[in-house]
Amino acid sequence: MKVCVIGTGYVGLVTGVCLAVTGHSVLCIDNNAAKVKLMQSGQSPIYEPGLDELMQSTMQAGQLSFSTDLAAGVDHSDIIFIAVGTPALPTGESDTRAVEAVARGIGTHLNGGYKVIVNKSTVPIGSGDWVKQLVLEGVAEQGQSITGFDVVSNPEFLREGSAIYDTLNPDRIVLGGNSETAIQQMQDLYLPIIQRQCAEDPALPPVPVVVTDLASAEMIKYAANSFLATKISFINEVANICDRVGADVTQVAKGIGLDSRIGPKFLQAGIGWGGSCFPKDVAALMHTAADYGYNAPLLKAAVTTNRNQRLLVVEKLQQVLKILKGKTIGLLGLTFKPNTDDLRDAPAIDIIAQLHRLGAKVKAYDPLLSSGAHPADLDHVELVAGPVSLAMGCDALVLVTDWQEFLSLDYGSLTEAMQTPIMIDGRNALEPKALVQAGFQYVGIGRPAPVPPKIDTVQTAVAV
Repeated sequence: MKVCVIGTGYVGLVTGVCLAVTGHSVLCIDNNAAKVKLMQSGQSPIYEPGLDELMQSTMQAGQLSFSTDLAAGVDHSDIIFIAVGTPALPTGESDTRAVEAVARGIGTHLNGGYKVIVNKSTVPIGSGDWVKQLVLEGVAEQGQSITGFDVVSNPEFLREGSAIYDTLNPDRIVLGGNSETAIQQMQDLYLPIIQRQCAEDPALPPVPVVVTDLASAEMIKYAANSFLATKISFINEVANICDRVGADVTQVAKGIGLDSRIGPKFLQAGIGWGGSCFPKDVAALMHTAADYGYNAPLLKAAVTTNRNQRLLVVEKLQQVLKILKGKTIGLLGLTFKPNTDDLRDAPAIDIIAQLHRLGAKVKAYDPLLSSGAHPADLDHVELVAGPVSLAMGCDALVLVTDWQEFLSLDYGSLTEAMQTPIMIDGRNALEPKALVQAGFQYVGIGRPAPVPPKIDTVQTAVAV
C-alpha cells in the first residue's frame, strides 16, 4: 500500500520505517528541510537502536523516501498518518497546533481519491471529529467539493529504546473509527504485523486488533500510560514504607508480581518516571477530567509521589554525607531510561538542580550524552568520558539510569578514585553485596543495606 507519514519525530519516523520494512511504499513528510536532507542521506535525526540500518536498507529497496512536499505526500498515498508533536502546555493540556495545521493542509491537497487519515499523534479525547472538521475546512479553502476520506485513531505504544521491536511485535493494535471501509484498510495495512511475518517468534498467535469508536481509541492510549505511571508510583510508595520498616522492596515486588492479576512489569522501585510520554499523557488525562468536572485524585497522587521520588536520592545523600555544600557528586547516567538520548523530563534534571541549589558540584557520565553536544539542561554539570573519570574525586556516586554498561562495571577500581566510596542506587539495579565487597557503602531505594563482610583477625601470643 502507499503510505504517507507526516512528521518525522520519534513516532513518525519509527512508524514510517517499520511500515516500509513490511513492504509498503512509504513517503515521510517533514517541514524541516535540514532534517529531511539528513534523512535523505540515510541518517536518523533521533537515536534508536537499529533505526539507521533499517532506514538505509528500506531506502535502498525503494520502499522509503523523505520530502518536504505535503502535496506530494497526500497525492502519493492511500493512507496518511498524522504523527506530529503534541507537547504539553503549562496547563497540562496538549498543544495541538501542529495537528491543526497538518489536518487543514491535507484538506487543501486532497485530489478526489479516497483516503484514510490516521491520527497517530497523541491527541486529546474527541480529536477524531475535530480533525475531520479541519480537513473539511482545508477542502473548502480551496473551493473544492467534498472528497472521500475517513479519520481513524491508531494510538502508538512505543517504548524508547525498543520502538522497532514494539512496532513489529506489538501487544495489540488499536483502531478507532466509524467507517468499516477505513478499518478494513487499516487491517490490510497491518496484516504483515498481525500475522507476525516480521516477529522474532512467528509461532506466536496473531496480534490482537482492538476495534473501537474514535473516543475509546484515544482514551486507551491515555489510560494505558496513566496506569503504568501509577503502577510505578505505587511501588515507589511501597519502597518508601519498606525503608522505614526494614523490608526489601525487591522481594516485595517479586512476591506481588507473581500474582497474575498484578504481573511483574513496572514494579522496579527507584527515582520515578519521566520522558516524553508518561508526564504528558497523565497531565492531559487530568486536564480532560477537569474539563468534564472530575478531579482525578488518583492520578494527582501518582504525579505527586513521582515528583517527590525524584529528590529521594538527594535526601539519601544528605543522610550519609550530611552537608552537601562543597561535595562532588557523580551521576551514572542522565537520560530518563537506557538506550535513548532523551532528556525530556528526566529525573536527572531535577536531581541536578537540587544538588546545585545545595552547593554540590555535579559530574556525570552517560554513554550517549558525554561525547556529544552539551545540552542546555546540563549547564552546571561536568560531563566526563567514562566511569573512572566520573569517580575521580567524588564523594558519592548515584546510579540515575540503569544502562547495561553500568551493571557490569569494575566497581572496585572506582572506589580507589573516590574521596568516599558511597553508591546511591537510584534504580535498584545493582547487586548490593557485590558493591559492598568492592568497598562501597551501598544505599538503595527500599532495600536494607547489606552488612559489610567481617574481617578475620589473628591473635598472636606475645612472649613476656
